[in-house]
Amino acid sequence: MTKLNEIRDNEGSTKGRMRVGRGPGSGKGKTAGRGVKGQKSRSGVSLLGFEGGQMPLYMRMPKRGFNNPFALKFAEVNLWRLQDAIDAGKIDAKAEITGAVLKAAGVIRRELDGVRLLGEGELKSKVTLNVYSATAGAVKAVEAAGGTVTQKRPAKKPAA
Repeated sequence: MTKLNEIRDNEGSTKGRMRVGRGPGSGKGKTAGRGVKGQKSRSGVSLLGFEGGQMPLYMRMPKRGFNNPFALKFAEVNLWRLQDAIDAGKIDAKAEITGAVLKAAGVIRRELDGVRLLGEGELKSKVTLNVYSATAGAVKAVEAAGGTVTQKRPAKKPAA
């Protein structure tokens, strides 16, 4: 039976790294196998992706998608997270719940552009929420528990 301290690679399967620039006797002295002169013999040169002036492959390929610079980023909160915080006593269900209250309670890390309420889980407490936006299911669940949801999201403009 082989022991863990006896396990090792097969003979000749690994090779030590070549030490370059250590004198003529080493076989890789002076220019260290880089040849003479030219850009590639210098240090700090990266030619990855350069195709001799031809348009590089990464620039020839089509770009996909669109990254909206004006998109709002929301801190998302599910109903079950809200209920857990209320049960733990971190949030007072009788007071109005805003993004600042959720942040102070540790339910969200940062407010970003606002808080979005999602409908996963169930809410047993009667709460008053003041958020940027909420899903239809989340609003229905809060109202079923006897609470209210105030949304700051601007109304959508009618299609022309």
